[in-house]
Amino acid sequence: MATFFTADTHFGDPHILRHRADRYGDVAAHDEALVAGWNAVVGPEDVVWHLGDFAAHASRAHCAAIFARLNGAKHLVRGNHDSNRVLDLPWAEPPVESLRLSVADAAGRAHRLFLSHYAHRAWPGLWRETRHLYGHSHGRLPDTTRSCDVGVDAWGGRPIPLDAILARQDAAGLVPEEIAAHGLR
Repeated sequence: MATFFTADTHFGDPHILRHRADRYGDVAAHDEALVAGWNAVVGPEDVVWHLGDFAAHASRAHCAAIFARLNGAKHLVRGNHDSNRVLDLPWAEPPVESLRLSVADAAGRAHRLFLSHYAHRAWPGLWRETRHLYGHSHGRLPDTTRSCDVGVDAWGGRPIPLDAILARQDAAGLVPEEIAAHGLR
């Protein structure tokens, strides 16, 4: 079982095509490509944390149909477009506004995470090596050593495993030894 993260799928949202029309053409092609990308990397036993904006401007029936086709145990951290048609889906647990979570990487090492739909300049546990994962910015904010946009616009349309996020963040700047040397833990 692996743990994946994603955000900003915007299933059923014709307005998102202003940013993605060059890749998908229309809403049906958009949704099909995102479902295929999701299921290409996420297996039935995997866990997916969706950090908001699962769907927008879509009917309840469309949201439910897309949700049923996606692999994995799905969890939601609510985004600004997640209305009752999304909140009422059969998520593995009730949706939350934000969450502190510990997840093991492929080597079994635990990593503390703060999950939110929105990017934060500071978050609980910032200097205790807690990493912040978010959506909402559609790939427009640069990653830091501790903060990363996990949305589909930042990662090519697929959910990403924790190890890929860790590698990208570690390449973004300060390493833990430098943080400790500056007394920031």
